Amino acid sequence: MRYYIVSDIHGYYNATIEALNEKGYFSDTEPHKLIICGDLLDRGKQAKEIIDFVLDLMKKNEVILIRGNHEDLLIDLVDNIYKYLPDPSVYHHGTNGTYKTALELARMKPLDVELYPESFRNRVLCTPFVRKIMENMIDYYETDNYIFVHGWIPCNAYKARGKETTYSYNPNWRSASKKDWEDARWYNGMAAHHFGVREKNKTIVCGHYHSAWGHQVFKGKNDDFSPYYNEGIIAIDGSTAYTKKVNCIVIED
Repeated sequence: MRYYIVSDIHGYYNATIEALNEKGYFSDTEPHKLIICGDLLDRGKQAKEIIDFVLDLMKKNEVILIRGNHEDLLIDLVDNIYKYLPDPSVYHHGTNGTYKTALELARMKPLDVELYPESFRNRVLCTPFVRKIMENMIDYYETDNYIFVHGWIPCNAYKARGKETTYSYNPNWRSASKKDWEDARWYNGMAAHHFGVREKNKTIVCGHYHSAWGHQVFKGKNDDFSPYYNEGIIAIDGSTAYTKKVNCIVIED
């Protein structure tokens, strides 16, 4: 099977289509699927176009959807809306663009949310994005030679005060808890890989953390947002909100 993989497209429909066009996705006549490694919305202004595109691919069974941390943020916002009132924009849902996306999905204004929080919650939860797209998202997808995730596979992460996070391998990551997967979606996969969290004879393809970090830290290259390749890892988050470009790789497996 031929897989086209993107991640962290964040509501940038035009950039996503451009990336897929460049790789020949739309002209490919052989069996193929698109894998999206999470974070479909937030930050960009083309949520509706992304949703319609994904729904069409789902009807044709041509897409595999990996859940990202921004999908988790959306559910956290609506499930706990009373906690974040009167102004959810001051929390991380605001700085990450999630609240703006939720308003668009609910077709409500901030004052409406403050006055009718239960209606806000129900409206978001009943959208095709939540009921159809998010309901079909999975934590990871695995082929013979690859594992596709958002941040990284669940592992043991430890951050001492004033020091960088360290990671250690968890051999039971495939059966990890819901909370463990939620945590893993926030991991810097390139850092976890550096600490030895890898899967033998597999390459892990991840998004979430901008690939420029790996290029700078491990290869001494600045401002390189192309996919980061190393043994056992391909990190593809091109920081689309900053670069206005989406990375797309093609894998046969």
